[in-house]
Amino acid sequence: MKFVDELFELYRGRLQGTEDDLDMITLTVLGEMSETDIMSVIGEMPKDELAWLFRVYLYEGLKEKFNQDQIPVKHNRRLH
Repeated sequence: MKFVDELFELYRGRLQGTEDDLDMITLTVLGEMSETDIMSVIGEMPKDELAWLFRVYLYEGLKEKFNQDQIPVKHNRRLH
């Protein structure tokens, strides 16, 4: 987790690691990196980290799909 370790050291002591902090960090990093940069970081990952990344991707994607499926669609029958 070389890239994560570098980010942690960069923000250590400045932020508390709340969900808001983590959202801010991840969105900032993604906003500043090109697709080539992202692929370079992924390409440098050892196999176990790559497997973990894909597992998290699948887990979060499926969790989102199941959550969306559980939300009933409300139909507005009133005409405006």
